[in-house]
Amino acid sequence: MERNLFKIALLGVMFLVSHSSFSQITERERPAEWKQLVKGARFMDRFLPMKGNVLSSDAWGADCVLPRYVDNGIEDGIWSYWGGNIRKGEDGKYHLFACGWLECSPKGHMEWPNSYVFHTVSDNLTGPFKPVRIIGKGHNPEIFRAKDGRYVVYVIGGRYVSDDLNGKWEYGKFDFNARDRRIIEGLSNLSFAQREDSSYVMVCRGGGIWVSRDGLSEYNQLTDKRVYPDVDGRFEDPVIWRDHIQYHLIVNDWLGRIAFYLRSKDGVNWVVDPGEAYMPGVAVHADGQVEDWFKYERLKVYQDKYGRAVQANFAVIDTLKNEDKPFDHHSSKNISIPLNPGLLLTILDEKPITSGTKTIRVKIQAEEGFNPQTDIDVNSLRFGASEEVNYGRGCQVLTTENEGKDLIVTFNGKGNGITKDEFAPKLIGKYKDGRMLYGYARLPYIDYIEPILSARAPVFTKSGKGLECTVEIQNFGQVGSKKALVEVAYKKEGKTIKVASGMVPALKPYEKTDILLSAKDVVEEGKEYDLIVTLYSGKKVLSTFNLKKKVLE
Repeated sequence: MERNLFKIALLGVMFLVSHSSFSQITERERPAEWKQLVKGARFMDRFLPMKGNVLSSDAWGADCVLPRYVDNGIEDGIWSYWGGNIRKGEDGKYHLFACGWLECSPKGHMEWPNSYVFHTVSDNLTGPFKPVRIIGKGHNPEIFRAKDGRYVVYVIGGRYVSDDLNGKWEYGKFDFNARDRRIIEGLSNLSFAQREDSSYVMVCRGGGIWVSRDGLSEYNQLTDKRVYPDVDGRFEDPVIWRDHIQYHLIVNDWLGRIAFYLRSKDGVNWVVDPGEAYMPGVAVHADGQVEDWFKYERLKVYQDKYGRAVQANFAVIDTLKNEDKPFDHHSSKNISIPLNPGLLLTILDEKPITSGTKTIRVKIQAEEGFNPQTDIDVNSLRFGASEEVNYGRGCQVLTTENEGKDLIVTFNGKGNGITKDEFAPKLIGKYKDGRMLYGYARLPYIDYIEPILSARAPVFTKSGKGLECTVEIQNFGQVGSKKALVEVAYKKEGKTIKVASGMVPALKPYEKTDILLSAKDVVEEGKEYDLIVTLYSGKKVLSTFNLKKKVLE
């Protein structure tokens, strides 16, 4: 009862501090259709019970987070910890790079701009992590490994680089090329995912997508608007990762205390899945006890050999940030929550799946501790497009057969919902003990690594031939492109007015070229236009770039 009253009191507080400014708490209204989602539809359904051996009430924190596993993640009475992700080292230990500041700092939690980056170590993935050294100043660290094998710890405004997790770290800066695009909300809270060729895709706080050839060289912006859900949200803390099927992105609406989950085939173009990715209340023990942290931020994931997210790490605080004062009973820490990684699935049919497909054969792979032939409630399985199975629809099981230790399931193709734009159909069901199961599969006829052509702003010039414009085109894909068409146009009274167009030659990965185009007499010198630069492959739109620009400015 006391914990419920405490939670109600917190929700009744009208203001909190975020990034040193007062902001109102808003409880976001959920879409009505989310009430129809089945178990396994939401990313939040993947959170498993927390692990720990030391359950204690003799610790800092409000009643809502006591008792708790004090050996889960990292905490102590000296430092307030925040953020960070984990890498497993060649020494067999788990290395968490988190940030923190002295709990007794005069500004309390608001000391965060003066954070230090801590290298912490544990024998266990869930903790407890213990500091071994401070590598330097910095906030919101994220560690990854560059193409050349060196370790990189990103922090706001810079990065540390080392040949060895336990070696010397050197501080430096990233180089960014916005490529004529607006940088949304600045370059902070960056998150990185390695692509198949060891290049990197990066998402910034504002939701812009960037690419670097190796993780350390220049990052180039590809998008001209945020990729986040088109809702009223105060977004921060994006985290991006890639597994053997697709790319994943989760972003937090700190004002609404709700996060959203997105998926992508290439890390550039994203679809939003329904339901909460996470929100307060996901830190639960096996017996149902809740560590009811007030704020969950800075999500990072630990991945298995397939790239599947098997653990979430959060920065959490037990109260309003501005209520965390020096020498008080409040603080922050990093916690570890195991995740359901999903099943390993393979679609065995080679032909494209359409609404007329009669049957779909899917192999469910056995893993250590999982026997698909005996552990699954087969009749509970539904397979198809996420838009179908997330709401309990999709294909139903016709037959099953064993193949070695694996299980092949034949589904009735009716209601699969798979369109030409689908890249990762989904399975949802239950184990025989009632626990949720899910998984994604690749379509065998889809190209998952494609060219990514991107244009810069047209540059207008005058010559003896009249008005011309030059457009720089670059292929940020991992494979070569075919010939394409570039078109420069603008909108007027609802109509598209073509300014110039021309052919783009085939480009190797990361190759760029300047295309000189003859501009028509449809623009005036010195006048500003809302230009649209579009790249086509036949009738297929490869990319669009919208910008305001004066002709011959």
